[in-house]
Amino acid sequence: MPYLRIYDIFIAHVWDYNDDYHRLVGLLDNAANFSWRNYSVPEHDPLGGGSDARLRAEIDKQIRPVHVVLALSGVYASHRDWIQEELTMASAYGKPIVGLYPWGNQRGSAVVQRHAVEMVNWSTVSIVDAIRRHAL
Repeated sequence: MPYLRIYDIFIAHVWDYNDDYHRLVGLLDNAANFSWRNYSVPEHDPLGGGSDARLRAEIDKQIRPVHVVLALSGVYASHRDWIQEELTMASAYGKPIVGLYPWGNQRGSAVVQRHAVEMVNWSTVSIVDAIRRHAL
């Protein structure tokens, strides 16, 4: 079997909508010939917390080493300051951001669309292909 690159990925998401996050993790875990490491901050494994400055620094540590950022683009993301913060951090590091349209939609968050190098539909092939094209 040929060598497979391991992609380091941060998934920008909103904890209030964890189902989408878990679906995406499952999709990536089960993608054929695809290996990845999850640098995200899921609700079940939160960062140290404390002040906003400390949380910002901890998220920065998660984003800094990744090859690509995936951004869930439900319309809820437009109203979440931390999604904007994560995408701004990723952009500052020159990390490619791939936005994911919500399942069955062609419309997503304006915040994600502004930052994304590409918006893709919710399918394994579309997402994995975008990661392979844009990962650093």
